Amino acid sequence: MAQDHGVRQYTALSASFSGPAPGSGPPTRPLVLLHGFTQTRASWAPIVAELQGRSPIILPDAPGHGGSSQVRADLWRTADLLVGTVGRPALWVGYSMGGRTALHVALAHPDQVEGLVLISTTAGIDAPEERDARRAADDALAARIQRDGTEAFLDFWLAQPLFGALSPGSAGREERLANTPDGLASSLRLAGTGSQEPLWDRLAELGERSLPVLVIAGELDGKYRDQAARMASAIGPSARVLIVNGAGHACHLEQPQVVSAAISAMAEEIGPASPGHAPSSEGPASSDGRFSSKGKANSEQQPES
Repeated sequence: MAQDHGVRQYTALSASFSGPAPGSGPPTRPLVLLHGFTQTRASWAPIVAELQGRSPIILPDAPGHGGSSQVRADLWRTADLLVGTVGRPALWVGYSMGGRTALHVALAHPDQVEGLVLISTTAGIDAPEERDARRAADDALAARIQRDGTEAFLDFWLAQPLFGALSPGSAGREERLANTPDGLASSLRLAGTGSQEPLWDRLAELGERSLPVLVIAGELDGKYRDQAARMASAIGPSARVLIVNGAGHACHLEQPQVVSAAISAMAEEIGPASPGHAPSSEGPASSDGRFSSKGKANSEQQPES
């Protein structure tokens, strides 16, 4: 374990592996599913149920969340940690905060990203004054979480109009309760939209390398529907938009069959994994090249330090 003035330095995130065991058949590109703020990797259960058996699926917990609750990282550092956790090129799927994270992975580690699916995602806040205001709001929310606790904060968070189309049964409140106040507060302060540098001017880099990108938004989520159109336009011809009819911000939880079908179609469009990128039978690798999971269905990898 590396130490820096008493602060633990992590080299990978907590993650679980689901799907065909690596090495059990032809090379298969993994799917990496990145959850949103206040969620954990368990939030992807409806999508995993639809995609199970088609591809290996790697489910990390974001810094400050779930099994990675002790990890503190901004989005660029999170991108590095994720690459160390996954260990090979993949199709990356991210929802909300997870989509912003996936964009950082694609820009920082282009050789590790063979496709992107961005669900209810923004590339950031352009105007400095708006970004400053959002950073202050995020900091106030972080203080609220630490003052009131996770359960009370979730009551407030899930009652927002943003989640008005999300039924209580699909919201995953119980798995969200696995998060700690300090972990969630650190995530807001380090990886919130207010602290993120805008990436709009860099989206063309994805188009320049013809990276397949699917941007998904719910029909009822006007703000992110507009963001989706803007992102696809900035990326160029390799990007397209899917609007999920009758769905809001958490469209992948409201209509998992529709979103899962879109992810599967994207995987088929990209084609088979390169033999040179065949996964090891030992499972995902940590950032220093040491394998840290056995690659069995539903196995779990804890943060490495």
